[in-house]
Amino acid sequence: MNPTDQHDRSGHVMNEKSARTLELPKILERLASYTSFSAGAELARSLRPTPYLDEAQERQQATTEARLLLNTHDHIGMGGARDVRPAALSAARGVTLEPAVLLDIRATLRQATTLRRTLGRLSNQFPHLAAIAERLEECTGVQHEIARVLDETGQVQDSASTRLATIRRDLRIAFDRLQSKLQNIVHNAENAKFLQETLITQRHGRYVIPLKSEFKGRIPGIVHDQSSSGATLFIEPLATVELNNAWRELQLEEENEVRRILRELSELVGHESKYIVRTVETLAELDLIFARAKYADALDANPVELVGFRQAPYPHPGSTIHLLAARHPLLDPKTVVPIDVDIDEDTYVLVITGPNTGGKTVALKTVGLLTLMAQCGMHLPVAPGSRLTVFEDVFADIGDEQSIEQSLSTFSSHMKQIIEILQAANERSLVILDELGAGTDPAEGSALARALLDDLVARGITTLVTTHHPELKIYSHEKKGVRNASVEFDLETLAPTYRLIVGLPGRSNALAIAERLGLPASIIEKARGLVTEEDLIADDLLDEIHKTREETRRALAQAAQAQAQAEGLRNTLRERLEAIEDERRELLAQARQEAAAELEALRAEIRRVRKQLAAAGQPLDAIRRVADEIKSIEGDLDELPVPAVEMPDDVDDERALRLGDLVWVQSLGVEGQIMELGEADAEVQVGRLRLRAKLDDLAYRSKSESKRDKKRTARSMSGEAVSAPPRTASPGLELDLRGQTVEESIPTLEDYLDAAYMAGLPFVRIIHGKGTGALRQAIRERLNGHPLVKAYARGDEKEGGDGVTVVSLVPSS
Repeated sequence: MNPTDQHDRSGHVMNEKSARTLELPKILERLASYTSFSAGAELARSLRPTPYLDEAQERQQATTEARLLLNTHDHIGMGGARDVRPAALSAARGVTLEPAVLLDIRATLRQATTLRRTLGRLSNQFPHLAAIAERLEECTGVQHEIARVLDETGQVQDSASTRLATIRRDLRIAFDRLQSKLQNIVHNAENAKFLQETLITQRHGRYVIPLKSEFKGRIPGIVHDQSSSGATLFIEPLATVELNNAWRELQLEEENEVRRILRELSELVGHESKYIVRTVETLAELDLIFARAKYADALDANPVELVGFRQAPYPHPGSTIHLLAARHPLLDPKTVVPIDVDIDEDTYVLVITGPNTGGKTVALKTVGLLTLMAQCGMHLPVAPGSRLTVFEDVFADIGDEQSIEQSLSTFSSHMKQIIEILQAANERSLVILDELGAGTDPAEGSALARALLDDLVARGITTLVTTHHPELKIYSHEKKGVRNASVEFDLETLAPTYRLIVGLPGRSNALAIAERLGLPASIIEKARGLVTEEDLIADDLLDEIHKTREETRRALAQAAQAQAQAEGLRNTLRERLEAIEDERRELLAQARQEAAAELEALRAEIRRVRKQLAAAGQPLDAIRRVADEIKSIEGDLDELPVPAVEMPDDVDDERALRLGDLVWVQSLGVEGQIMELGEADAEVQVGRLRLRAKLDDLAYRSKSESKRDKKRTARSMSGEAVSAPPRTASPGLELDLRGQTVEESIPTLEDYLDAAYMAGLPFVRIIHGKGTGALRQAIRERLNGHPLVKAYARGDEKEGGDGVTVVSLVPSS
């Protein structure tokens, strides 16, 4: 489905103002910078989140496929594509296109042809991308006609029409005659004293010679110009006027014929304009998907699992927000602190408290922006295992929205926004409110905040809010469906840590900060006396809980570090054992080879001695006994036991898969490493991409196997012989296309190249004959940039010269 087609399903458009508040346009501008041509960039900037689960999942899957495609097939891209839609539509209205524009149309169609055929061959591996590429129109007739008429520089070729070839031939003859006559005039000894220089130049499209002004009339002719000093007159000799006229007339005929040819070519483009426009739009869609993949790599992002609204007790909407190590994509990745936002199954309203500049607003923006990005099909800067519900709409009121023009205060501005949100939101919306109840009297603001939360909770709307009102801490603790959260504050450094803690409210740090900054103890104690005992006890309890939580977090971190060290030692041991086993097998193989060589030498010696004894007429009994002994030795050698090294269970090929194992993804034919392991599937790191695969699709790979494969690949790249996959039947080393038209030959050529590639042929010969050269040119145009073609060249004279093209194929192994 086209990324901008979500409006067609119900006319629903997600809230644009909230998208701007959450800075989605900045993300789309960055996304556009990863596109390859203007149509893709335009589509990226107009991309909008989809409110539909199936479409959001399709977008995510397309991005996942594109990341794998670009990581494993780095030659695929949008090179040569241009937004030629205006040109195609102009041609449809009868406008004659310039040669450069026609070349852009051909390059765009060639790129579309390459992508369509390449992704078609890879459809089993990349089904979503292949389905989109299927919509590309090749328009082979337009491609071939433009290639026939124009050369690579945009010049109309002589072969474009018979009349043009005749005109240009006559033009060359007329030019040679004109130049010859002028050369005779300027090199005539009698004329030398009249000429300023012995050269021929042009003025106003006519060839002239420079005559000294004082000798005007000595060489009869027409004056066309004079020098700035007046010392030189540029005249057209009368003897060359007719020749000049003939040459100029032929020039005009050439211009008229070229215009006629370009007009006919433009009419052909206009006839195919709707297919060309459709192709550019499809290329833009693929370019956008590729841009999402490149942006995901730049963000070190991961695919997020998008889910629908689950069944939950009323009024819970059944939403899911489970973001692990989430980073705001617009903040510096070197300094941004990842946050975990994990709302449990019983909660759908989260109230975040904490000090100013502590990261509350960033936490809200992170959740809101990542939700919109996920529904745009982008991978997110989160840890694997993150999950999100696809919301029908996202509403946000963040920051100071005070309007000077409308003379609204900060409180009034926020309240106006909140009223609009309450009118539009429903149980399938996500609502994000910053500093709820701020900007007015604290008591009234707190009461209003609680009333607003009551309404949102009762209506079952997933909500995230920040607040300074301490009363909301108790409210969130007691209200079903609501949960507290807070941002950490380090009293040692008097600075926020920007970590979000779900489940605990923020504690008041005013007295502690004042004490750390040096406020007199007497004032601190007096302030404590003015705080109610219940607040002090609650604050002390929160302090104790935070300290306990921090100690637990550190203990978990130490345990994780110890586990990682143990796993590292285990992997080291496994590698050593594998190395020992490999060495053992190599030593056994070497010993067998040496024994076999010695045995063969002994047999040769027996044969030599047998021949000598037979020649001497001696009995062969002794030799037979020796031969029997040799056979006995051979039998003993064959029955030598193969000693085994005791290997741990987890080194055996049939063992259960574990975290960190190297595995072979059989459906994709690539190697990866297990990063997360479930009961039925696993998350596998392939290059820079992570993907989920069923366990029965994974085969364990030892480190030695992986190294052997890499060495084999390296030998293959350097030209050494390696074992190749099974080949199909060879189609032969030659393809004879003589007698076929261009339209008939190109499909035949494609089928032949596919068969030759699958058969593992290193090169083939394409016989197209010489003729007019049109068939040769069309074939070489198709070979240029073909994904299966490494290089091509004309045949040597023994092979047929220009009538043959020799094609080197890429290795199929």
